[in-house]
Amino acid sequence: MIAHKKEFFGGVALMGAFIAVLIAIFMPIFKGQNGLDYLDALYNSISKGSAYYIPKVKEETDTFIGNNVTMALKMADENQAQQAKSLFTQAGATAEISGAQLTVSGDLGNILANCLTDSDSMYNNDGTTVSNKYGYNEKQVLYNWHKALMAADKNLKKQKLFKEAKVVALVIKKVVETSYNYYKIEPQKITDKMGIVIFSLVFYVGYTLWYGFAILFMFEGWGLKLEH
Repeated sequence: MIAHKKEFFGGVALMGAFIAVLIAIFMPIFKGQNGLDYLDALYNSISKGSAYYIPKVKEETDTFIGNNVTMALKMADENQAQQAKSLFTQAGATAEISGAQLTVSGDLGNILANCLTDSDSMYNNDGTTVSNKYGYNEKQVLYNWHKALMAADKNLKKQKLFKEAKVVALVIKKVVETSYNYYKIEPQKITDKMGIVIFSLVFYVGYTLWYGFAILFMFEGWGLKLEH
């Protein structure tokens, strides 16, 4: 039995409006996207503008030019090892394949410089340059860089070359992963979309409160009370 009809049906009306707006959010009315996809793409494009670490990382990797290393890299299979081989030979290193094992010898600084060049092209959405350079899909190139450098990080630590392993880990996290994740996303400045950003944040808070008050009014109108 409803104790306070006015409050209860007020809550029902709020909940009905909340659901109507929720349905609208999931409809493709925002430039062909639903609201969540549109905002996700917006915030990705804004964040891309502040995630360009390549010049700073290059300062670190350049200090390793002239530092020769030999690394045994365990790849997923022979095909990936064959693909990854050219990543190193393009940097002037030598690479030998034995099954899924790739043994690389060369200048660590030059190897990482080649990785940064490929990653920079990908960050700037120039995948054609990368795919033409190696003869296969550009995202696979960056994926192979990630797998090869992960194996390099592990092998360098095994050799107790911790400084070398640290710079390799830096390249993986700040360069390769960032360029892969942001590939084909067009960067935008937050100042260009400030109105939408502020509206989305205010709407998120207001919409959450909207749902909470709808539930509160329905329960209180129904006669439910919280007691100690």
